[in-house]
Amino acid sequence: MITGTHTAIVTPFHNGQIDESALEQLIRQQVKGGVDGIVPVGTTGESPTLDYDEHIRVIELSVKFARKAIQVIAGSGANATKEAIYLTQAAEKAGADGSLQVAPYYNKPSQEGLYQHFRAIAEATRLPIILYSIPGRCGVEIGVDTVRRLALDCPNIVGIKEAGGSADRVSQLRLATGPKFSILSGDDSLTLPFMAVGACGVISVASNVAPKAVVRMVDAFRSGKSAEALKLHLKLYPLFKDLFIETNPVPVKAALAMMGMIQEEYRLPLAPLGAKNREVLEATLRHCGLLKGPTPPRTP
Repeated sequence: MITGTHTAIVTPFHNGQIDESALEQLIRQQVKGGVDGIVPVGTTGESPTLDYDEHIRVIELSVKFARKAIQVIAGSGANATKEAIYLTQAAEKAGADGSLQVAPYYNKPSQEGLYQHFRAIAEATRLPIILYSIPGRCGVEIGVDTVRRLALDCPNIVGIKEAGGSADRVSQLRLATGPKFSILSGDDSLTLPFMAVGACGVISVASNVAPKAVVRMVDAFRSGKSAEALKLHLKLYPLFKDLFIETNPVPVKAALAMMGMIQEEYRLPLAPLGAKNREVLEATLRHCGLLKGPTPPRTP
């Protein structure tokens, strides 16, 4: 099973290019923070704005910098099956430990179309595959029955990142797929509720900035220390919410820039965090002990 805390890591840029040295430092911090793995080039990694060569390069660098100390679950999904297969095979060649496969976006396939899409990808790779259901971005949900069919028919489809906002659905998924299928929260603020009804970890945005704290929360619950996990959840909750004060990954990249870890640089159509929301996020970072002293200069 793929369990615990996996960070949906950002892709740092500098002057329009991938900032490889900043990525290395981010991954080192993740290893030091005790996460179980990273997920490069997902939504948080701005995958829609990377070309094929850049996408594959980020995966290669992530594998290199992780040095087998943590898992690398490569974001290699697409809304065209052929493209998803190409990226997934490239991720396998690069040495990734698994693949995250988002539901095809914009074209809104039927459940049969989703089944055939994911089955074709699974048959084209030996990598373990984590499905990714996020209807708010994709316009379509991977149905519980479809997940069950895929889990039964494709041995290397081993889990799902669930970002539909419903603990009830997590219960349905757990009943449908059995105890060995990995269900990972796709929303930091819902990680603890989801784990209470059957999830086994999180693919986290917040762990970009607070890896140790998120790991402690997840591990506390997994160890049966529910009161400690709840205390950590409540402490982190303002951070969980304010990292989504605008569209992800804008706030988390702004936060990392405030912490002096990356340049604050995005690719259009993403734009920098608004001034008022920046003040809110900075206050939250200070409240959580992630910023001390003067705020580092930011690059617009």
